[in-house]
Amino acid sequence: MAANQFTRDELATAFAEFEATVDRAARTRNWDPWVDHYTDDVVYIEHAAGTMHGREEVRAWIWKTMESFPGNHMISFPSLWRVYDEATARVLCELDNPMRDPGDGTIIAATNISIVTYAGGGKWCRQEDIYNPLRFVAATAKWCRKAQELGTLPEEAAQWMTRFGGGGVR
Repeated sequence: MAANQFTRDELATAFAEFEATVDRAARTRNWDPWVDHYTDDVVYIEHAAGTMHGREEVRAWIWKTMESFPGNHMISFPSLWRVYDEATARVLCELDNPMRDPGDGTIIAATNISIVTYAGGGKWCRQEDIYNPLRFVAATAKWCRKAQELGTLPEEAAQWMTRFGGGGVR
């Protein structure tokens, strides 16, 4: 089916299911159902991690990323807004990436723009995540400082700060 043959309703329905699956994955920490929404030959462009080709390469990356700090402290990935482009079978959206409460109700997050291309049958054949990695580093460092202040900083976060956050938690 040519990209321009999907209706807005079909794109919206498929994207709603995709978002619901990603939400369940974030809550259960089982990333496989999310990855199963991609075609076998998906191209996933993640500007900090590079371009991945194929569902299994994406699966390995998502599991590694989401089960290590700071990904394992991100609790959801809701879209703040979305645009359906029927002509290209794409959904453009801004995704929020809030981190777990460090202990006092503080919400610390960073956002990214994602462009996902629909292939039909509930599958997505391309995704590109666009963001400034330094904003994610800054948000993560802020979370670490808050968690340290509250006495809730896990060891893996302290190690992350030593490696990426400016030489240690301040």
